Amino acid sequence: MSKGREAAAGGGATAVLLRYLREQNRPYSAQDAFGNLQREHGLGKAAVVKALEQLAQQGRVREKAYGKQKIYFADQEQLPAASDAELRGLDGEIATRSGQLQALQQSCRHMEAELKDLNSSMTTPEIAREIEALKKDCASYTEKLERIKSATNHVTPEEKEKVCREQQLYRREWRRRKRMATELLDAILEGYPKSKKQFFEEVGIETDEDHGVVMPATV
Repeated sequence: MSKGREAAAGGGATAVLLRYLREQNRPYSAQDAFGNLQREHGLGKAAVVKALEQLAQQGRVREKAYGKQKIYFADQEQLPAASDAELRGLDGEIATRSGQLQALQQSCRHMEAELKDLNSSMTTPEIAREIEALKKDCASYTEKLERIKSATNHVTPEEKEKVCREQQLYRREWRRRKRMATELLDAILEGYPKSKKQFFEEVGIETDEDHGVVMPATV
């Protein structure tokens, strides 16, 4: 390519980038600008980088460095001032977009909560296995119930009542005899020179507690 054609191409890239930055009025890196304009204008990356640097040197756009990357944006002082009507329109658009943003954020929160519930729920294969296990349990219980129903050795209400009365009688007798034994032993221990444990060992007394025996509850 001749120097004249290179200059023309460079001038075209400069004009395209200047117009693009002013129309968009937002910051772009050279890579972003190249990616956005490559298809429509056929600009190479080297041409984009060179054109942006040239525009910055000429003061037609602003340049800021963030580490190794440079950001380019339109010089706000060179843009026409917006009218009151345009400012009001922008304020209205900002309010509309803010409302849309809040609605989207709320929708995202609902979706995140729903996703959390779904992730903590059982999967379809897990539910299928659980259903099969429950069916087996149900069949086992049904079989057990049928055996109970068909049994001939059921306890009648009269027999159950008799057993309950006997159990209450034995509990009362147990409690009475234990109280009598305790009172008798306490009376002996009042004049016994040694400890209660030594007395029990000498006499050979064994208590319910020694054998872990507990009085049964009433039925």
